Formats: sequence, C-alpha cells, structure tokens
Amino acid sequence: MKQGTQGSAWTGNAATGPAGEAARGRFRVPAQPTAQDADRPRDADRPLNAECDRRRGGPHDAEGGTARGEHTHGEPAPRPARPAVQRSSVRGQILAALRTALVTGDLSPGEVYSAPVLAERFGVSATPVREAMQQLTLEGAVEVVPNRGFRVVERGARELAELAEVRALIEVPVMLRLARTVPAARWAELRPLAEATVRAASSGCRATYAEADRAFHGAVLGLAGNEQLVRIAEDLHRRAQWPLVGSTPGTRGRAELVADAHEHTALLDALIAGDLEVVRSLVSEHFTGAA
Repeated sequence: MKQGTQGSAWTGNAATGPAGEAARGRFRVPAQPTAQDADRPRDADRPLNAECDRRRGGPHDAEGGTARGEHTHGEPAPRPARPAVQRSSVRGQILAALRTALVTGDLSPGEVYSAPVLAERFGVSATPVREAMQQLTLEGAVEVVPNRGFRVVERGARELAELAEVRALIEVPVMLRLARTVPAARWAELRPLAEATVRAASSGCRATYAEADRAFHGAVLGLAGNEQLVRIAEDLHRRAQWPLVGSTPGTRGRAELVADAHEHTALLDALIAGDLEVVRSLVSEHFTGAA
C-alpha cells in the first residue's frame, strides 16, 4: 500500500476510497494517450487531470480469469474469443500507464508504492506491475525500497536544468547540421506532427502533450539516421517531463503548453527556410523553457 501523503488517486483501503473503487473497475490500465485524442470533444468543466483519466481502458489479465476460454461439459460452447493478452503485452500497457502517471503527477515524487496494491487498482496480477516498476528503476524514475515497494525519485530544479543543458548539447548541433542538409520538402512532411503537438497542448492533458512532444522531436532527430541518438534523446526527453518535487499536478497550464507547442511550428518554419540563426535560438529557448 502506498506510504505517505493521503488523498492521492493512488491511496485508499480495500473497502472504501479509490481502492474500493478499483474493485468496481474504476482503476484500470489507461489506454496510452495520443495526440489525435486532443481533437475529441471534452467537457470544459472537468479538471485537466480528469481529461487524462477519461482515456482509461482495461486489458484482461492474461494470467487467469475467463481469458483462458474454459467451459464445462453440457454448457453452451462459448463464442470464439479474442486471443488472450500475453503477459508481455500487459507489462507494456502497465509500463505505459505508469509513465503517464509520472507525467501527470498521479505518482508523486517521494512517495512509496506497493506493486500488489497498484496491481489491484489496475485489475492485473502483481507480476507485470513489478516488471514495469523494474524498468522504471532502470530509467531512474523510481528506486526500490526493500519490503515496501518503489519510491518515486524526487527531482529538483537543478536536475531539470542539467537535463535541458544536455539535451541542448546533443540536439542543437544535430538540428543545425540537418538544417543545412535536409531538403525543405522533408521538413514539410513533419508539419502534421508539429500541428499535432498544438492540438495535444490544447487538450490541457500533460500526458497527451508529452507523447506528441516526444514524437515530434524524435521525428526531427530521426532524419539524422542515428538510432542511438534518437534513443538517448528520447530517454533524456522523458526524464525532463517528470514533475519536480513539491510541484502540483497541472501547474503547467494549457496556455503554457500551447505556447510550447507553437515553438515546434516556428522551428519547422525556420528549418524549411534554412534560417540557421533562428533554428539555433528557437531550439535553445525551447529546451530552457521545457518542463
């Protein structure tokens, strides 16, 4: 069970509160948000985090239940069922859900979370949750607390500034080189991704925007043809999207996200025009303001 501050969407006991609601199917693995989701109608009266929450789905646990398709003699034969979700697929969905929870602040910095309790909320066994948490440990998002679970790593402003500096050292030279060599027509092909970040920002959901943001930057760097570069840059980018310790979920408002997204379209315009000075300025400022 989660230790620490009460009142989070991830706390509660087995009878009441969110854990009780988990038994009724509320807390399930959310479908990974996409930039296209930003075009869907949203209730303006709902809080921003609820806009992220509405995308929740619920895979079957591959380790038990009716997914096996068993029936007894004399019962009507069941309808052909879809193939059971493999554990690796469940683990991947849990990992995506936990990454989203890190971005939105549903997993709070400094708090400890138990794999079995999280598994109950997701409606799966503890094994894929532990495996997903182990991956987050390798990524530096959480750390193991013996006999208790996993603590979300606390990050401060200094670490965020260091990440921005490293990203700038890596990405600015690459983008300047690409600006000199990539034809304007290739840059124009990235226009839909840049516009998708604006739509995602308009949704106000940090998780939706975070995904669209990484997709745009990954596509730009992908033109360099260096898979290791893309992988390292994505890891740094993901780390830069985790909330700081003491921050309140949703403090980066819709207007700030939209302003950040419009820097993508401005950068693309500069790349198409081959304006190296504008590219250098926009990329440097973009990393400095990223959070």
